[in-house]
Amino acid sequence: MFTLTPSSLSSYHHDNLSIYHRTTLTRNNNPFSSIPILKSSLYLSLHTKSESRTHTQAQAQAQGPYLQQRLHKLCSSGKLDEALKLLQSQFHNFFSTSEAIRTLLQACGVHKDIEVGRRVHAILSDSVQFHNDVVLNTRVVTMYSMCGSFSESRKVFDGFQNKNLFLWNALLSSYTRKGLFHNTVSLFIELISSTDFAPDNFTLPCVIKASAMLLDVEFGEGVHGFALKVGLFIDTFVGNALVAMYGKCGFVESAFKVFECMPERNLVSWNSIMYVFLEKGLFEESYDLLHRLLNSEEGLVPDVATMVTVIPVSAALGKVEMGMQLHGLALKLGLNEELKVNNSLIDMYSKCGYLCKAQVLFDGNVNKNVVSWNSMIGGHSKEGNCFRTFELLRKMQREEKVMVDEVTLLNVLPACLDESQLLSLKELHGYAIRHGFQNDELVANAFVAAYAKCGSLNYTECVFFHGMKTKTVSSWNALIGAYAQNGFPQKALDIYFLMTDSGLDPDFFTIGCLLLACARLKFLRYGKELHGFMLRRGLESDEFIGISLLSLYIHCTKTLLAKLYFEKMLKKSVVCWNTMITGFSRNELPSESLDMFRQMVSSGTQPHEIAITAVLGACSQMSALRLGKEVHCYALKAHLTEDKFVTCSLVDMYAKCGCMEQSQNIFDRVNVKYEASWNVIIAGYGINGHGLKAIEMFELMQRSGCRPDSFTFIGVLTACNHAGLVTEGLKYLGQMQSLYKIKPKIEHYSCVVDMLGRAGHLNEALKLLNELPYEPDSRIWSSLLSSCRNYGDLDVGEEASKKLLELGPNEAENYVLLSNLYAGLGKWDDMRKVRQRMKDIGIQKDAGCSWIEIGGKVYRFLVGDGSVLELKQIQKTWSKLEKKISKIGYKPDTSCVLHDLKEEEKINILQNHSEKLAISFALLNTAKGSTLRVYKNLRICVDCHNAIKLVSKVVEREIIVRDNKHFHHFKDGFCSCGDYW
Repeated sequence: MFTLTPSSLSSYHHDNLSIYHRTTLTRNNNPFSSIPILKSSLYLSLHTKSESRTHTQAQAQAQGPYLQQRLHKLCSSGKLDEALKLLQSQFHNFFSTSEAIRTLLQACGVHKDIEVGRRVHAILSDSVQFHNDVVLNTRVVTMYSMCGSFSESRKVFDGFQNKNLFLWNALLSSYTRKGLFHNTVSLFIELISSTDFAPDNFTLPCVIKASAMLLDVEFGEGVHGFALKVGLFIDTFVGNALVAMYGKCGFVESAFKVFECMPERNLVSWNSIMYVFLEKGLFEESYDLLHRLLNSEEGLVPDVATMVTVIPVSAALGKVEMGMQLHGLALKLGLNEELKVNNSLIDMYSKCGYLCKAQVLFDGNVNKNVVSWNSMIGGHSKEGNCFRTFELLRKMQREEKVMVDEVTLLNVLPACLDESQLLSLKELHGYAIRHGFQNDELVANAFVAAYAKCGSLNYTECVFFHGMKTKTVSSWNALIGAYAQNGFPQKALDIYFLMTDSGLDPDFFTIGCLLLACARLKFLRYGKELHGFMLRRGLESDEFIGISLLSLYIHCTKTLLAKLYFEKMLKKSVVCWNTMITGFSRNELPSESLDMFRQMVSSGTQPHEIAITAVLGACSQMSALRLGKEVHCYALKAHLTEDKFVTCSLVDMYAKCGCMEQSQNIFDRVNVKYEASWNVIIAGYGINGHGLKAIEMFELMQRSGCRPDSFTFIGVLTACNHAGLVTEGLKYLGQMQSLYKIKPKIEHYSCVVDMLGRAGHLNEALKLLNELPYEPDSRIWSSLLSSCRNYGDLDVGEEASKKLLELGPNEAENYVLLSNLYAGLGKWDDMRKVRQRMKDIGIQKDAGCSWIEIGGKVYRFLVGDGSVLELKQIQKTWSKLEKKISKIGYKPDTSCVLHDLKEEEKINILQNHSEKLAISFALLNTAKGSTLRVYKNLRICVDCHNAIKLVSKVVEREIIVRDNKHFHHFKDGFCSCGDYW
């Protein structure tokens, strides 16, 4: 029998109550559950210990979720030491110890805390329960990789015996994520060659991305084939990776084929292929894909990535209408408030020149970041608005306190275009040095280019030679390009020789800049040597170099070589076509320029503003009015007439075709009239003999608030010259310096000397020549000699001819002027000596030539050319005209025939002048009342001028003759020049 003691009773009572309470809680509807069952003290003692352990476990289970939550909170806040201590002290009390370890390992990787990660790894290694856990060891591999210790990551991987595919994928992903693409490829090869694991849809995207970043398209194609073989190509993630890989490697067609063959596409698929097209300059195709996406049956809705991929397309094409449509789509989808989309729209409007719209979006963006500011700064910098660019930069720092980055500086620097911005440039340079941006190669190169544009060669070389520790080929290119593109071609060549002496070889950009320098200096021999170098290095296929080579030959007037090289080019971009069209036009080969334009259109290449401007210039040279009108229509249809350069070219073309009314109409429709617009209309009135109208436009220009420049005064002085407004011309020459602080150039003095000479003030003209701050060129002496011939001044004429022949001993025109001077004074022996000297030298006088456009075809007429069709009928027509005009006062002026011939012979020569033949031909082949437009390569003679005045009256037509100086509008027996030319 056991004896019951008080203590036993006490124990019994406590335990009995406990049992009672537990049983009442656990038994359901038991009628005997409330009856206490007596036990022996031994049983009670043993049962008490068991219940105590059960109670402890229950407490731990109840505490587990709290510990897990606390651990998560410490990991999220980066308090990893405290988290580790919690794990160590409560190791077995966590609801899931495995999950706690995974959480802490992941946090170590995120916060790059490798020391805590190593201690967790040590706990894992010492644990019998977890050291072979493949999931936890996968997390260890990932943790070391995220902390940058790939050697430890690989050590864990190699030391683990029971690897599965997840562990292989973890290491592959880590290598790819950290840019160790060679390691990714090597590990993948090891996986497929030494294990039986089959790569899955997580393995292949990592490997495909690695081949893309290595630009190893052959390996990528191998993985593509593997994916097809094992049936993983149907996986969307694998397909997306292949699209990106082919695009990165430049195989756009292959990328598109993969995209088209994908059985299932997600939004990433569409975004990827659009980005591939965008990166390769296939802007229209990228935009078309967006339309396909919106109309596809897949029901996908564009997201932020879609919009930021496709919005730059409109900026690249310069089509703001397209950008506005995309803006509307973003509004409709509710994406316009997204920062990345908002920044893309700001950038698009800025690059399209719509800074006001960009500013509205920028001001409405409450979450601006550095990209937002960079877009606005870049937009104003591109427009050349230095003040606004620097104002935004200061506001960005002072008011918004947004940190400047390298892109900010690269956007600001292009605004520094001339010497007036040098101080601002120095301030920016100081800021860059203080904040360590000077060490960035791109920034340093940009400063080199900026100082060169501002004309500070000392600072340019200082930045390069003393501010750059390591000089790469790109650095040398920046200096060479800065000199070549900013008017210092000789310096560019000198720097190139220093570069080669330093042991560096030129690349395609170096060659392009050197070709530009040679073009500016007209160093054809050096340019040909560079061409040979290009052929040896295989650089000829590069577009930038090809364009530079075309420019070289054109600048050196070797247009045939340029054309031959152009025809051999496999890929002719718009820039190549523009270069050829502009080159022919600038070399006074308008017919070739027009032919090249026709070829461009026939090839399917869409002409842009530059080509239109160049071809209108060619029409101006030829006075090809009909073709000019056709080009005008084309520009209207292509919406190119809003461009200020195209507008100016149209005003100029109509003016130089003698259509001042049409020229004025276009000018009047220009909303914002720049200096160039005013300059063109003033010059147009000047060359058409409307001097007073030109002066009226000049006065109107000043009243409108537009400041005249040096080109404006060339137009005004030319107008005064052609109209005989000597007093006004001298007044405007004085205003240039006193009122506008513009220093006259040699072109301005040439106009004034010609003006004085035409008015008979030969001594004043000679005096001005002797006082010029420049050395007079051949054009000035030529105009003075021409005036001496008109007024028969032998003394001044011989002095002018002496200077002229020194400057141009092989120019036929100079000898002709001197010969005409002697002939006009009846000094036939002196004239013959000049003619003989021309024969000895081997130069010939240009024959008088006139041409006229009828029905889109140009007909040319030369003096004394017997091969002209219908010559007899033409001569017969002129004889009839001569009889009619003789009745109203015409008498042949044989003083124009500078030959020692009989009077009848002189009259016969006058009758066969080219402009008379052209007018007779036109009267035979045009409708009654239509305007005749004749163009002549030489100055019209007095006899032809008198005759055509009277012809315009008897035939009742307006006849416009453009000679090599200006226009003559003949109507009702009068000429617009007022007989002063």
